[in-house]
Amino acid sequence: MILSVGAFVRVGVLLLLAVVLQVSAFSQLTVFDGHADLVVLTVAAIAYYGGSLTGCAAGFTAGLLVDLLTGATMGASSLVLTAVGYGVGRFREVRDPSHGLLPLAVAAAATGGFMVAFAAVSFMLDVGASVSPLVIRDAIVTTLLNVLLALPVFTGVRKVLRPALKVDPLALRRRRQPPRETGPLGLRGLEV
Repeated sequence: MILSVGAFVRVGVLLLLAVVLQVSAFSQLTVFDGHADLVVLTVAAIAYYGGSLTGCAAGFTAGLLVDLLTGATMGASSLVLTAVGYGVGRFREVRDPSHGLLPLAVAAAATGGFMVAFAAVSFMLDVGASVSPLVIRDAIVTTLLNVLLALPVFTGVRKVLRPALKVDPLALRRRRQPPRETGPLGLRGLEV
């Protein structure tokens, strides 16, 4: 991602919108006692298109905003969302996005990782965490709901961040490169 004032503003607006929508609307809507977590999806999408450094910063900022607005234990969400942002961004840096449905797998992994890590941090901090089969059911339902919302969220984030991206992943995939000439191992790349 190209670090500029415009990029900071775009990421900030995306995070603020996601946190406000999550706190005001998405946390109130329940499906089978689970709710979609828009903040995790937005952090994962920003990290996927921006890289690990941008993902870390977005995760920390979103977690801090969530903790401030909900009155939760300060730092728990920030810690976990920072790790999620770094993990998704690092995955994107190491692997080439070669499939249009990869955001579904990224959303499932990010949400599942967030749910497990947040439960572990809450349990270690003794923030009133309870262990029961209902928690596992809620985590599965939340992960499935986030997978359903993954494509629209990732598409929206990509459209907002497109001017700040160094390379558009879809344009990279569409571009075909000419086949490289091959030869004996010792003579590759030498012009004769």
